[in-house]
Parts: sequence; structure tokens; C-alpha cells
Amino acid sequence: MKKTRRIAAVVLSLVMIIGLSVTASAAEPDNETLINAVQAQLNAKQTVTFTNAAELSRLVQIGYSYRQPNGPISITKGTLTTKSWFTTTRKTVYVVCLSGTDLAFNQTTGIATDLLVGFEQNNLYLRNVRNAILDAVPKGANLVIAGHSLGGMVAQQTAADSTIKSKYNVLNTVTFGSPLISGLTREGTVKRLGDTRDVVPALSVSTFLAPIWQIAGLNRENGGYGATQIVEAHCESYQRAAVWGAYDVTGAKNGNAKLTLDFATTVFYASPVIVTY
Repeated sequence: MKKTRRIAAVVLSLVMIIGLSVTASAAEPDNETLINAVQAQLNAKQTVTFTNAAELSRLVQIGYSYRQPNGPISITKGTLTTKSWFTTTRKTVYVVCLSGTDLAFNQTTGIATDLLVGFEQNNLYLRNVRNAILDAVPKGANLVIAGHSLGGMVAQQTAADSTIKSKYNVLNTVTFGSPLISGLTREGTVKRLGDTRDVVPALSVSTFLAPIWQIAGLNRENGGYGATQIVEAHCESYQRAAVWGAYDVTGAKNGNAKLTLDFATTVFYASPVIVTY
């Protein structure tokens, strides 16, 4: 009996060791590693294909000033591919990415803009995004807009902007950790993604004016963050394929859309406090 117990104990220990090894090897790369991989592709001007929302979120993150000084707005030409049972559709698109709150010098991504957008007011970040699109994107083109936090709010404002809607076709807007904005006037399909520990998706006037839409319009996933990890949930969850890999590049869960992006075409735009054009 004792020999049997010793054998069982050894087997259990081996199983635990193997299990820990498998868990460690299956662990996701950290947040910076995930973003750096896309940054390297961008720097090398590669053509890449994104198949899920987490990959798109990593491109959005490159707009933050600690990663590069060129601005929170990026525009990249690519192809959006979707499949149905019998057909495959490919559309040339311009992907507009907007990073969020960032206390950078002479940049309209500060707290004042958060408040303006949260109350659905006009703001300089929106004006700069509009100007960047008008400068980089030919009229009549298709747009996919993505943004994190404040950038996701401005992305929704952009999809609702009368000038943008009159000159372009807004196909999809995907937001990461952003509340409902401009719900009644947005063009195209809008998907808001929010970690269950992220409180930012509730921080807009829509929480009071349209609470059901604010809550029901948010696609929630649990990234495994604790009660004290609100910042991590807001800043890191959306880059993780383990959490958002089931969502395609349009933000649709279990969708099949993918984006092929030509990073040789990517341009960054600043969002200055003083707009001269």
C-alpha cells in the first residue's frame, strides 16, 4: 500500500510539473512584446494580414506618444476580406486608428478632450481626424475606424461626422474600452469591445441618457483581471488574442473578416492644440 501511495505521489508530482510547464509555455507574451511585434512590421513597411480584433488593437496602441512622436492618428491602406457561404468579398479600405488619452505636449488627447467627447461635444481631436482623412484618403473611399478609450469615442464621432459621411463610406468602427458616443448618427457597423473589469466604457453621458444602449451595446469578455487591476484591464486586455481572438477585425464575435494592410502606405498625423488648417 505504501509503495502504491509513493508511486501515486510521484505520478501526481510529474503531472503537476508537466502542467506547470504547459501553462508557462502557453502563456501569452506581455503587452509590450505584442505591440512591439506590430511596430517592427510597421517599421519594415511589411504587408500583413490581421484576422482578429486583438491584432487591430495593437496597431491602435502605436499611436501613443511614448511609442512614437508623430501623432495619435494613423491611416493605412488595405483590403477588407469577408466571406459568406458562396462568395468572398474584397474591398479596398483605409484603416484609421486613433489612440486614447495621452498627456503629450501640444496634443488634443488630454483630460479636457475626454470631458468634451464624453458629453458629445465638438472638439479639436475630431477636427484633426477629419483633416487627416481629407488629406490622406481619396473621396469616395471606404473607411474602417478603430480607437482605444478616448480614441474610440472620437472614432464614433468621426463615423457620425457630416463631412466624413458625405465624402466617404464608413463601413466599420471598432472601439476598445470606449463608451457609447453619437449613437443615433453613426454610419456603418459599430462594435464596442470592453473587458469586464474596464470601467471606462461607462464614462459618457449615454450612461444617463441611454443606459440600456450603453450596456447592451458593449461586447464584454473577462480578461481575468482582479478588482485592483482596472488600469491593466483598460490598457492591456485588448491586445490579448486569448481574450479577443474570437472577434474578427470588424469587432464581430466569431466573424470571418480579415484585413490585409500595406504598412508602406501608413502615415501618422499629429493632433495639435492649435489647428492652422
